[in-house]
Amino acid sequence: MAANFPKYAWMNGKTIPWDDAKVHVQTPAFRYGAMVFEGLRGYWNPDEKELYLFRMEDHFQRLQESVKVMRMELDYSVEQFMRPFVELVKANDFHEDIHARYMVYVDGVGPIGSLGPVGISIVCLNKGRGYDLEKGISCSVSSWIRIKDNVIPPRVKCAANYQNGRLAVMQAKHDGYDTALLFTEEGKLTETPTTCVFMVRRGQVTTPRITDGILESVTRSSLITLFERDLGFPVVERGIDRTELYVAEEVFMCGSGAEVVPIVNIDGYRVGTGSRGPLTQKIQEAYFKTARGYKKEYNHWLTPVYKK
Repeated sequence: MAANFPKYAWMNGKTIPWDDAKVHVQTPAFRYGAMVFEGLRGYWNPDEKELYLFRMEDHFQRLQESVKVMRMELDYSVEQFMRPFVELVKANDFHEDIHARYMVYVDGVGPIGSLGPVGISIVCLNKGRGYDLEKGISCSVSSWIRIKDNVIPPRVKCAANYQNGRLAVMQAKHDGYDTALLFTEEGKLTETPTTCVFMVRRGQVTTPRITDGILESVTRSSLITLFERDLGFPVVERGIDRTELYVAEEVFMCGSGAEVVPIVNIDGYRVGTGSRGPLTQKIQEAYFKTARGYKKEYNHWLTPVYKK
């Protein structure tokens, strides 16, 4: 077992050794991608010696919606989803930033249309930054078209959906970019394979609409609130054309795993000055202060793990 893996995972009602977290190759989850999930973050506050789980209730409300749309035979409350997650974090005794994957999947050996039995698994890792949050990344506009609601709904966080993004990111990396930007058939920006996107153009903060083929991102929602309440910048949700990104002052992506990452090059075009922009830096700072519990007005977004 790799040294950075934790001692325990959680599966179907039990905290178990990490190496025992397995499913059979005949499950519909493995064969057909019949699995929905949430990616969640926990942030360590060194001054308070506390680990805060960020917007956990919102994540599990979205998980409920994914389970419903995929017709899985599971009727869990938000509290039922939350309780084992907190227990697993405590069992692993994390005292650093973490990232968790909470998965609900069709178990057993049934056919493609199976609705159950339903299994649940949770894994947590002491995960740091996946990208350089100051230097930023490069993106290409993908030739792959983003899936849409009447094909396979992007608002459902289903494992099978991510094959669309996987094709895009593999092509982007082959062509020398860090990741890709996906567009609709009508030529409007959606998101990257794993994150939502914001643009700053002529001083206006803009992001695609939730009906433009994107995940209804918890991080995106958080940043819109922070922009408007803390930074005084109203956020416009509208269709965004490809060439707008080329002439924007700033572009950045966001997600639970990625956090807030500057996009400094698109298709070889330098974005703004080619480095992290001032609004991107400000929203990064606001986000991390909020997630670590330093902005007390947002404590309703946080679940402390170790406080009695």
